[in-house]
Amino acid sequence: MDALIPRPAMEVAPGAWHVPGWLGLARQRELVTACRDWATWPVPIRHTRLPRGGVMSVRTVCVGWHWQPYRYTRTADDVNGRRVAAFPEWMADLGRSAVRTAYGNEAAAREYRPDTALINFYDGQARMGMHQDKDERSSAPVVSLSVGDTCVFRVGNTETRTRPYTDIELASGDLFVLGGPSRFAYHGVPKVLEGTGDPATGLRSGRLNITMRVTGLSDGTAPSTP
Repeated sequence: MDALIPRPAMEVAPGAWHVPGWLGLARQRELVTACRDWATWPVPIRHTRLPRGGVMSVRTVCVGWHWQPYRYTRTADDVNGRRVAAFPEWMADLGRSAVRTAYGNEAAAREYRPDTALINFYDGQARMGMHQDKDERSSAPVVSLSVGDTCVFRVGNTETRTRPYTDIELASGDLFVLGGPSRFAYHGVPKVLEGTGDPATGLRSGRLNITMRVTGLSDGTAPSTP
């Protein structure tokens, strides 16, 4: 259908760009293979436990830095204590290419230095509540890549989890970049549309979401706090 009716790139909010079909099928398969490896070693994919005792419905594994609510560390102290896999340079290059595509700004692309990725897997029942990506000490853009089932992605404002917000569909291969005035906008995933993915990606079911970030941390820097 996309070949017949192309979905145009769209600025959903200032600095928040949706670029449909950005990843080709071969690159989607490469990402699925890499994420499968990271999901098993050195730190297994898990349901993150929240500070008040709740458990997230998505499963998460990280590279570069390990994320748990309000902090980044090099080791997964809430899982098995191992150091997470290194953030690969090929993924940093992909992030720079994404920024270049979204903003058409070569200088911004060259300066983009992501050092971590949160890899979230959604089964058909998983959801993500409205939240801000604010555990980083950097306001550099967040680059989000989708593979597998389509989801409803809700992009809100920077002040509240409630309206105004915009719902769009993120399909397999889509790019979304949160930056500029929308870098700290609330956003979430209220629904996954089961069975909409292409098995040719290597993902038989569910949705894989890779979000690249710049933490602004170094090994000698204390983790962020809420």
